[in-house]
Amino acid sequence: MKHTFTKAAASAFAGIVFAATLLPAQVNSAAPASSQVLLNAMDTELNRAMRSLGSTGDQPKPYFMSYAVADSDAMSMTAQYGAIVVSNASRNRVVDVQMRLGSRAQDNTHGDHRGSALTTIALPLTDDRAALERTLWYATDRGYAKALDAWMKVKTEQQVRAKEEDGSPDFSEEKPKTDVLAPAPPLKYDKAAWEQRARDLGALFMKFPEIFSNTVTIEASTETDYFVSSEGARVATPNQVARVIIVARTRAADGMDLYRVVTFEADTLGHLPSQQEMIDKTTEMAKNLVALRSAPVTEPFNGPAILSGRATAVFFHEVLGHRLEGQRQRGDEEGQTFTKMLGKQILPSFLSVSDDPTLKDFEGRPLSGHYYYDDEGQQARRVDLIQDGMLKTFLMSRLPIASFAESNGHGRAESGYMPSGRQGNLIVTSSKTVSDQQLRQMLIDEAKKQGKPYGLYFEDISSGFAVTSRRSPQAFQVTPLVVYRVYTDGRPDELVRGVSIVGTPLTALKNILAASDKQDIFNGVCGAESGHIPVSAVAPAMLVSEIETQRQAQGSARPPILPPPPISSAANGEKEAGK
Repeated sequence: MKHTFTKAAASAFAGIVFAATLLPAQVNSAAPASSQVLLNAMDTELNRAMRSLGSTGDQPKPYFMSYAVADSDAMSMTAQYGAIVVSNASRNRVVDVQMRLGSRAQDNTHGDHRGSALTTIALPLTDDRAALERTLWYATDRGYAKALDAWMKVKTEQQVRAKEEDGSPDFSEEKPKTDVLAPAPPLKYDKAAWEQRARDLGALFMKFPEIFSNTVTIEASTETDYFVSSEGARVATPNQVARVIIVARTRAADGMDLYRVVTFEADTLGHLPSQQEMIDKTTEMAKNLVALRSAPVTEPFNGPAILSGRATAVFFHEVLGHRLEGQRQRGDEEGQTFTKMLGKQILPSFLSVSDDPTLKDFEGRPLSGHYYYDDEGQQARRVDLIQDGMLKTFLMSRLPIASFAESNGHGRAESGYMPSGRQGNLIVTSSKTVSDQQLRQMLIDEAKKQGKPYGLYFEDISSGFAVTSRRSPQAFQVTPLVVYRVYTDGRPDELVRGVSIVGTPLTALKNILAASDKQDIFNGVCGAESGHIPVSAVAPAMLVSEIETQRQAQGSARPPILPPPPISSAANGEKEAGK
């Protein structure tokens, strides 16, 4: 399942996460004519290339080739201050050609040359068989030249470099899948109606003069992904996504920039929440953002804290999930935090973690990380990563590592990127749970035990990053948006700002004391070496005995000097113009 994102979505990646959901598809034994034209063109040109490349002269024959096509329709509109600033629709067809020379044991992707296998090019939008085949031919020729150059470099480098820690092959052997599902339906929507909804949501911020920047972005896409390979794979899978991303920014008097994000997601625009629900949540977010301006800046803290279910989900995604991706266990530059810890305890015994992209929803709420086949044509499957605290396995693409020679259906990528082991739906469960009220009391008791005047409660987290490179400290940082001090003397909880959670994974994970009996969902987009892909994480709220925070960057810019024009003036101007 390839993923393409609009320009508006790409601009939201800077510290902001948002959600995507895939539409369940039905098996279709006879694909529509348009799908067959594209699939037949892909089959024909791939087979011709495999027969012809390297058949003459001393050039090597490819041992593997694949075509992955993302065929999508998309719309995107953005409102600001209650007015539309962007409204467009697009149609895209993109093919990723993967070319491998050498052998599975060692090929042109070895070491730092992994990207040499991939060539990406736009395909004709119409089902013109001749044009499709000619474009695939051109992309294949470029891909072969690129792979050949890298393969020569790999062979040269192997003569002068030291023996690698992990001598696993560069590509696993897998059984090819054949499964052509019904294509995604055409994208249909009432442009005027959705533009009005965007304007109405953006206009809410006119009531909050302290909020100087706001955007309401509504996006929807319908996409069918096609995959064929020289091994015999032939897969077609549909997906649809609709999302509303509302971002608001303000600045405190001391120069600290503050922002909040609220998102809504569904498979189609028609399944998004009602306008009233969006208005209520957006208004609540705006009020909280204004309150943050006058909230005290927290000092660095090291003590007990509760992470809400959503916050825990982001925490596990960043701190644990990335370090359990297969390629992190291989390579001279990787920190390999958990590589040597298979069969060992890395979490409290009451916690288990799986990744299950086959789940479409959780308790009726959609999950962004659902897919049917990964971007290497492998069927999605549940992987039990940690059972009762014990590490069992990793998230595998077709890049083998020591002790794990096969994919487990987690090779994922955005169009234009080589697939790698990535998270889908990360599910955290606990065999021992307490109520939210009990968890709060345990926080207060733990703070008293440690002689702290308060513990922290993290209600919402926007994003984070995890450092896995060996050349850098094996650390993480996540950015909370809403944080409260929970005082031990009974004072009301106090909203604070300027907090970042920092630490190292081994220390942070061993400090978990208890989990709530309710789970929450984080839906978002994750960026890594194989691009931006939709992901989900599900987790209960958790109490940790020790969490470390540091202050965020202060900033030095003043809030807007000139106050915004009053709403009444703008309205009077419109009336005057209408005379």
